[in-house]
Amino acid sequence: MYAESLLAARVTVCRAWTVAKESLMRAFHSAGVISTRSDPTMRNVRSRSAMSKVAIPGSSSRWVRSPPAPRMSNVVAGFVGVAMVSIVARTRHPGTFPAPPSGLCGYSANGPIAGSMAIRGVRMADGMGAIPIEGGTAFRVWAPHADTVSVVGSFNDWDPAVNPLSAEGNGHWYGEVPGAHAGHEYKFQIRNGQNELLRIDPYARQVTSSVGNGVIYDHGAFDWQGDDFRLPSHDDLVIYEMHIGSFYRPDDSHVGTLELAMERFDHLDALGVDLIQLMPVAEFAGDFSWGYNPAHIFAVESAYGGPDAFKTFVREAHRRGIGVVLDVVYNHFGPSDLDLWQFDGWSENDKGGIYFYNDDRSQTPWGDSRPDYGREEVRRFIHDNAMAWLRDYRLDGLRFDMTPFISSVNGGEVDLPDGWSLMRWINTTVREQFPDCITIAEDMHDDPSITRTEEPGAGFHAQWDPAFVHPVREAVTADWDGDRSLESVWGSITSSFNDDAFQRVIFTESHDEVANGRARVPEEIDENDPTGWNARKRSTLGAALVFTAPGIPMLFQGQEFLEGGWFRDDVPLDWDQSKEFVGISRLYRDLIRLRRNGDGQSRGLRGRGVGLLVGDETAKVLAFHRWADGGPGDDVVVAVNLSAHPAVGLAVPFPRPGGWSLRLSSDAQVYCSDFGDGGIGALEVGGDGVAHVDLPAYSVLIYSQDQAG
Repeated sequence: MYAESLLAARVTVCRAWTVAKESLMRAFHSAGVISTRSDPTMRNVRSRSAMSKVAIPGSSSRWVRSPPAPRMSNVVAGFVGVAMVSIVARTRHPGTFPAPPSGLCGYSANGPIAGSMAIRGVRMADGMGAIPIEGGTAFRVWAPHADTVSVVGSFNDWDPAVNPLSAEGNGHWYGEVPGAHAGHEYKFQIRNGQNELLRIDPYARQVTSSVGNGVIYDHGAFDWQGDDFRLPSHDDLVIYEMHIGSFYRPDDSHVGTLELAMERFDHLDALGVDLIQLMPVAEFAGDFSWGYNPAHIFAVESAYGGPDAFKTFVREAHRRGIGVVLDVVYNHFGPSDLDLWQFDGWSENDKGGIYFYNDDRSQTPWGDSRPDYGREEVRRFIHDNAMAWLRDYRLDGLRFDMTPFISSVNGGEVDLPDGWSLMRWINTTVREQFPDCITIAEDMHDDPSITRTEEPGAGFHAQWDPAFVHPVREAVTADWDGDRSLESVWGSITSSFNDDAFQRVIFTESHDEVANGRARVPEEIDENDPTGWNARKRSTLGAALVFTAPGIPMLFQGQEFLEGGWFRDDVPLDWDQSKEFVGISRLYRDLIRLRRNGDGQSRGLRGRGVGLLVGDETAKVLAFHRWADGGPGDDVVVAVNLSAHPAVGLAVPFPRPGGWSLRLSSDAQVYCSDFGDGGIGALEVGGDGVAHVDLPAYSVLIYSQDQAG
């Protein structure tokens, strides 16, 4: 009761301050001293000479309003604030008002927003949106063009007169509501001239739907049950890309959920992957979507289960030794169900208003809704969001969707330097505050500066590698052996960024590669028989290249049991195929075990070393050496046949003489009964260092030596 009484007293002070300030403002306005209808972001600014060049966090310098020559409204605020001190002193209990919860977005890591006009003698909660405090909830929203702002909700019968917010003098509005608590629904009511706008909180941590209400949510209430998971080193990662809505959906009448997806964790655990990459789960329009149309970037999609379900998903994945990376979309928002659009009623050129570019820079392939990366409040909004996923949901990394459209209007050369600097700012913060996490870019321009940490690099840890996926897919899907380019395949194996192969993510299937006019690899190989011998042999050959080439390997959901067709958000995986093609799943499991050195005899597959042993363009056979430090248990030899004809007695130079064991043959009948079971189980390499290998059609053989001792 004390906390709520104290909070109520503070609210009374806020209201008294607001009434007094507005009375004086009206008096000054009537006298013609000031105008309250000018653009709040440019008051008292009449020319460039009235502006100063300052450094915005994470950005290059830019011109902003000069702080000197305070507006009359600020003078009034200061005057009224002094008058309130004695009132505040009488309402406060002896001692310090309880500190707000730690770990809040916006204000927490960086202090109060520059220029905020706190009420004198009253400590305001840090953060943005709905901020749980003792005895109630504080609310803060950025609406620089608003005349008034109120918070309405189930705690005040949606009455805007009950809880008006106070202007902080920097475009932000603040207030505290006793008794408002987690689970209460709310919105902001914004008045701009004659316009009355009801808006969902941009920082809403939970929403009822993309067009519903915000929900007060307390991140501190979730029980993580001692979760202390740390992501393995990048050379030990195997990524599994997942779309929650279609991954496991036993009921055709409802989209897949986070809870349902957890029912298949046993499958992922047995497969051996250790990092799930989730397609976006931020709230989007409707229930069925890829997720790349975010309407509310801080809220977990309600149809998927909301924030607690997502935290449970992460916690239970961690319990099994599996990390979780989330796909985030910062190159555009929406465009559907987008309350950010003209949020406080202001815009130019009929564009999106305060959160967006209001000129040609707003245009993207997905809508006219590119965020304004040059505006401090928008930069912090996006930065706060990235940090919130890592901090509040304990995610192990972020994958950025289509970064070229953050740094460029048209996805080409950098012409949005503020977008580039924003990515660098986020990555720098991640490296400093979340050193165990990974950030991955989808750039697809073969640009090493994306993963370069030195200026002016963007600082990502890794990026998707187009130089791998496209040549390898072309090699395994070509109709004729003569059209398979061994040179291109070898180039894909040896590609790297900044001389570090683990700065790239390699794959033959992803959500993009198996849609947008393309299909799953088995379907591309033989659309008439996507589970036939050719499709099975060549699709698994491509997968074997993924797991034996240097880089971070990734597979797309269902790839491990020959999912066919193309990816659609409203068509669930056919889990019956996981039973029909259990042998193919075993092949993927064995490849992953070797890639991660699960038996201690293939450490070289986690290394950076790669060297060509055999390359015969005519016969379409290839052999290469992989190593980390070298020696028994480390050196690995991989032999590949991209031809329909077996290569019998292929002379392969090995790193050293002695016995070499066959660790895997993709032609083994244990994987499919109609495979040939070809390959020599053990080799004795003589003093000349050469062994003769029988290489089955469309197959991969993997050899290594037993580790000494």
